[in-house]
Amino acid sequence: MSRFIEGSDRRERLLLPDCIDDYVGADSPVRVVDMFVDELDLSELGFGAAAATGRPGYHPATMLKLYVYGYLNQVQSSRRLEREAGRNVECMWLTGKLAPDFKTIADFRRDHGAAIQAACRRFVLVCRNLGLIAGGTVAVDGSRLRAVNARDRNFTPVTIRRRMEQVDASIQRYLGMLDTADRQEGEASGLRTARLTTRLDALRRQMRDLEAMEQAVVAAPDRQISLTDPDARAMASAGGGTGLVGYNLQAAVDADTHIVVAHEVINLGHDRTSLASMGQQARDATGADTLTVLADRGYFSGPEVLACEKAGVVAICPKPLTSGAKAEGRFGKQDFVYQPDTDTYRCPAGETLTRRFSSLEHGLTLHGYATPACRFRCAAKANCTAGIERRIKRWEHEKVVEAMQARLDRWPDAMRVRRRTVEHVFGTLKDWMGRSHFKTRRLGNVATEASLHILAYNIKRAIALLGVPGLIAAMQG
Repeated sequence: MSRFIEGSDRRERLLLPDCIDDYVGADSPVRVVDMFVDELDLSELGFGAAAATGRPGYHPATMLKLYVYGYLNQVQSSRRLEREAGRNVECMWLTGKLAPDFKTIADFRRDHGAAIQAACRRFVLVCRNLGLIAGGTVAVDGSRLRAVNARDRNFTPVTIRRRMEQVDASIQRYLGMLDTADRQEGEASGLRTARLTTRLDALRRQMRDLEAMEQAVVAAPDRQISLTDPDARAMASAGGGTGLVGYNLQAAVDADTHIVVAHEVINLGHDRTSLASMGQQARDATGADTLTVLADRGYFSGPEVLACEKAGVVAICPKPLTSGAKAEGRFGKQDFVYQPDTDTYRCPAGETLTRRFSSLEHGLTLHGYATPACRFRCAAKANCTAGIERRIKRWEHEKVVEAMQARLDRWPDAMRVRRRTVEHVFGTLKDWMGRSHFKTRRLGNVATEASLHILAYNIKRAIALLGVPGLIAAMQG
């Protein structure tokens, strides 16, 4: 008698074959995907209806289920999804044993980008209706993700100048080698001269190409050109690395349940213009009358903070310490106390700075404050300014920034809450994406990819909170 567990004979014929539903567990996440997509009004979201003539196509629900299942299991490639549809029991259960070819799968994602993004937003609404979004506080952050564009295929004025210097150095080196070869005699010398001449011609062609690209870059709106993915942009990476060519994924995450309530893909290498936009999107998604948004200092911008206040969004974002005087050991602006009753500043030496002038800088109205005491009787001048007098500039809406700083002072752990809320989301997404991050090109297609990743993350998060049976029961109720 065998001491091992024995399996069934794969060649045995069954009079009553097993039901495929028996192979899908009651707690399998694929059942949540099936329930969610079946409850969607696909035509309302923008998925097209079947054509009146021609060969029947696959139902949008089938294709959407396949994609959501794929991203839920880190299978983003259309070719890999094609293979999974033909061999994976859960995929067979989900699609009714349909196995679209990879071209059909890829075309669906390309042609229904807006509708897929709307489906992602609809799951956020489902989570909100199920009470999985507290809606009081969200944390916002951005992460740079690689595009389908190598660094060598991205051109900026700096990179072109560096490459031209490298090519020029190579040309000079080959000219020296060619001069040496010309002074030598023999057949080998002639062959070497021919090879060097061919290489020099190639380098000169490369230099002409770089000169033409330099003119194109100067004429470009943002002085940058990417050849493989025209929408991708060179961005600095965290930690002072060599940077990457890619996109900036913005996300707003609920501080209590860690559901991603809003996201957006941009091709800017900074976050300074995204605070109000993400705050407004998060407020609309949560349905909150007022919403607190936590962001790091990379988001700080006076106009963005003002826009948040007007939109009913309470922003908490540290102000960067950019004072040159402070870096040199002198008093910074934060050492001067504003007195709103008299519209003056009190300096560390106790003198009063009154408003002297107003100016317009970068579209912002700034008021300048100074005191004549700097010229005559200030004993602390050496610690304050190297000029004739110290001037303090104040934005006309500076009070909204001061109010935000006061909120941050009352909540010293705000940035710690922000980190533990949003940063693990990006770590998880990058782990799912793999080394190459995005698989498609152009901003619209990349935004669709990001929405599928966010939808998969939110489904997993909802399952972690309620479990598969509990989530299905809540969605049915």
